[in-house]
Amino acid sequence: MTTTTILIADDDAHIRDVVRYALEREGHRTILAADGGEAIERVREGGIDLVVLDVLMPDVDGLTVCRRLRAEGRIPIVMLSSRGDVVDRVLGLELGADDYVCKPFSPRELVTRVHAVLRRAGSPPSSPDEVIRHGSISVDRIRHEVRAGGKKIDLTATEFAVLETLLAQTGRLLSRAQLIRRAYSAGHHITERTIDTHVRRIRAKLRAAGVDPIETVHGLGYKASDPS
Repeated sequence: MTTTTILIADDDAHIRDVVRYALEREGHRTILAADGGEAIERVREGGIDLVVLDVLMPDVDGLTVCRRLRAEGRIPIVMLSSRGDVVDRVLGLELGADDYVCKPFSPRELVTRVHAVLRRAGSPPSSPDEVIRHGSISVDRIRHEVRAGGKKIDLTATEFAVLETLLAQTGRLLSRAQLIRRAYSAGHHITERTIDTHVRRIRAKLRAAGVDPIETVHGLGYKASDPS
């Protein structure tokens, strides 16, 4: 089994130790960073498979770190925050985080979230169709890659899972609850507003490439339109 390396970025030494212990018990290798600047440096050095990132850190905060990491690549990010404000959660997701856990948290829950994001980021689903095609859009399940009109679209692991779920059932209306069940692991506590945030980000990225196959059915959910 391949060992994954997870960066834990938090200015609270106790939190770093709790997260490190929980992840290392599951066989992961961990690297620690005490502030945002150090976190960015560690990721740029390479070899990091996922970042557990605190929002409130001195100098460079977690939201800024998330924004910079997203500008440079697609590394999975799970954010931590002592603030339960919905605005903070939505902002983190808007910036490209794959998941969001509020402090105080259960180490077991955090490990479950980390494993779910890692699966979405690197494990192909058990479908016989390796590539989903929808007009000019292709979703390569093995390479975990999306292209529109030949242009590569950079999606987070969670965004990929949501888009894949919609395009695999073109024309079928999926409620937000159905998307949560199909695009996330069991026991994952996701709100309908979170799904809306992910869909909004996906549509913005696809529209930049000149396509938008997702239709909003107000009050009901989303569906992928039939390609013309």
